[in-house]
Amino acid sequence: MKKVVLVTGASRGIGAATAKHLSEAGYTVIINYRHNADKAEQLAAQLTQDGATAMAIQADVSQENEVVQLFEQIDKIGPITALVNNVGILQKQMPLVQMSAQRINHILTTNVTSCFLCCREALKRMSTDFGGKGGAIVNVSSAASRIGGPGEYIDYAASKGAVDTLTTGLSVEVAAQGVRVNCVRPGFIYTDMHADGGEPNRVDRLTPLIPMKRGGTPHEVATAIAWLLSEEASYVTGSFIDLAGGK
Repeated sequence: MKKVVLVTGASRGIGAATAKHLSEAGYTVIINYRHNADKAEQLAAQLTQDGATAMAIQADVSQENEVVQLFEQIDKIGPITALVNNVGILQKQMPLVQMSAQRINHILTTNVTSCFLCCREALKRMSTDFGGKGGAIVNVSSAASRIGGPGEYIDYAASKGAVDTLTTGLSVEVAAQGVRVNCVRPGFIYTDMHADGGEPNRVDRLTPLIPMKRGGTPHEVATAIAWLLSEEASYVTGSFIDLAGGK
């Protein structure tokens, strides 16, 4: 069966590494992006040049109508068999007492609502209850959901806690419908996201506190995602893989 995967927020970092890794595993890869068209299109072109089938599609997956349109475009390519909910943002580091409702709501809508909406549309196509042939979903959470992000981005950490809970509940809800739902929780990974929080070198600062004494790479996260999507993980659902160097 043709393997078609949607990777949200795939223009950079973990999303881009995951798209590349899955393309090498034989998936048709849909690279979702919101603003960064140049990087998304470059990635799609690179994967296509390497012999894969890849396409970049713009959509703000926190918006219901755009998610519906995104999946309708994917329907024209082939039945979706895998979903990686990778979209996630954080904002400037600050304690909770300085956070506005606008900031909090933006974080929650982008990081949580997007995950719910994409899962919903994927299930309408994957679930045997809807005539689908099954599939797999991997949600990208964060070690912050366990640590809490105190003094830096407790709103981001809380949003990832919601992703954890969604993973647990949905995995049970659809277990008998041929759909597996799992989660990876990266921490201390070298990506551009730390610059979004105002500290590009955050991983280097925290390295002495990490048991393995180094930060991780997007590729290391991508390999875990790929395993959870694969048939090698066919009896795995509702599970979490922590990729945080032992922290």
